[in-house]
Amino acid sequence: MARSFSEAEKDNIRDKLIKECEKSWITIGYKNTKIDELCSKAGISKGAFYAFFDSKEHLFCRVFDVFQERHKALEETLPAFPVKEDICRMLKQLYLEYDKTKILTQRNSPDFISFLNRAPKEWLEKTQKISESFIADNIFNSNLKLKMSKEKAIGIFNALLAIVTNKDILYYDHYEVFCTLLDNIIDEIYE
Repeated sequence: MARSFSEAEKDNIRDKLIKECEKSWITIGYKNTKIDELCSKAGISKGAFYAFFDSKEHLFCRVFDVFQERHKALEETLPAFPVKEDICRMLKQLYLEYDKTKILTQRNSPDFISFLNRAPKEWLEKTQKISESFIADNIFNSNLKLKMSKEKAIGIFNALLAIVTNKDILYYDHYEVFCTLLDNIIDEIYE
């Protein structure tokens, strides 16, 4: 007979599964993440897993949603009328989040594409995914005036954020390189 869980236990187990799945996704990827191992770390049987998530893909969708929620929270750190320093602070936080989750570096990988191919269609239709227009939607909706075209500024910010994808070849602290470049270019982008 299957054990029943209290609501508090269910919430705790669900949170453990999500956290363990995120760790596993970051370190070994979607394909190599095994439900058995996640269940063991969460203290449940594999059979009990299906009381929490319909499938491995549903769990990964939830992990991605959690990442999106953190991403959205970063967007909300910008004041209504940001100054250049606010833009820099938010981009630095975003860079650290990309580095921590590795979602930016994985989203074009065969492993990530395999996940997307197996993800539930209804989730794919409603998910925010990682917005290609994040910078355009949030950084340029401000009172700051650009010194260059919006497209060029977007390209510069995207290039800076892409440092995280090549951090291993920099031979120096990649975050410090990102911050130095951002701090030095911001006055060339905004008046």
